[in-house]
Amino acid sequence: MSDIVARFRLDRSGFQLDVDLVLPGRGVTAFFGTSGSGKTTLLRCIAGLERAPEGLLSVLGEVWQDQSTWLAPYRRPLGYVFQEASLFAHLSVMGNLQYGVKRTKSGQLTHFEHIVDLLGIAHLLQRQPQGLSGGERQRVAIARALLINPKILLMDEPLAALDVQRKQDIFPYLERLRDELAIPVLYVSHDHHEVARLADHLVVMEAGQVISNRPMSVAMAQPDQRFQRDEDIGAIIDGQVGAIDMPWHLARMDFPGGGLWMRDHDLPVGKKVRLLILARDVSLARHPPEQSSIQNSLQGHITAILDDTHPGLALVQVRVGTSLLLARLTKRAATALGLQMGESIWVQVKSVALI
Repeated sequence: MSDIVARFRLDRSGFQLDVDLVLPGRGVTAFFGTSGSGKTTLLRCIAGLERAPEGLLSVLGEVWQDQSTWLAPYRRPLGYVFQEASLFAHLSVMGNLQYGVKRTKSGQLTHFEHIVDLLGIAHLLQRQPQGLSGGERQRVAIARALLINPKILLMDEPLAALDVQRKQDIFPYLERLRDELAIPVLYVSHDHHEVARLADHLVVMEAGQVISNRPMSVAMAQPDQRFQRDEDIGAIIDGQVGAIDMPWHLARMDFPGGGLWMRDHDLPVGKKVRLLILARDVSLARHPPEQSSIQNSLQGHITAILDDTHPGLALVQVRVGTSLLLARLTKRAATALGLQMGESIWVQVKSVALI
């Protein structure tokens, strides 16, 4: 079995954790929810820092906990990154990384140079922690966690202590981890934008229970006010740069279902990209649009028509290839178009609106 199976029940005064999860064995799974929803408690159960007496935990086919098995935290091959980097102040960056290396059994050492390069910290190796920015400290902490060659990486709100600019600085490195690591990453956050940018899979928690457990692309196209804020409702599409139109400074992002032109961000052809397409920036048409300023037109099929948060608005879910998109329109427009489930429809997306 290549998945993660986690079943925990933990009773506390005024709180009960009760989860039964099967999670992907690769990529970033985000645990999302408000403070007190149980995200960190669940992560600590997986790490063995909280002991749920009747719990079950199997990681990539290896049982870490069941009725007859209990691996102590130090015996669980995992890396753990907390909100604060918690680096040793008396050691240099190199010294902090070597501390992680010492925990690795002979013959199991992850390639040091690769991890250092992946997180862009080669130029920091001789620096002291107190001379690093918050984002740099977190990158060092992540590298230290990876150097023990873990089977799974746990990250508990690793960006919570960073300001907006520092978060923007560290995002590209986290995206590289997502794209290049062969191990699963369990990522706790209460930040909608952070999760939408990084996660492959989403678990939404509330009052110690799992409300939703599904792939990120599916979760985003299923409006859920516990996760998506009203103005941010939209869909995520993962694809790659398929072509560059240099005279017009545009790039085409290809995905299962077609291609979308967007502003050129100097990304090479073949580069993986993730787009957030907000529902408010998508329009629908009965026939192929002609002589329109909107350059992106895709044919799909209506899979759901939902009430929006305002009584005059509707959300229409459309499947384009294997991808799902959302369109926000007035109910008057939906009625005028005579929209019905299963029907073919044309989707228009403004190039300037793609995020």
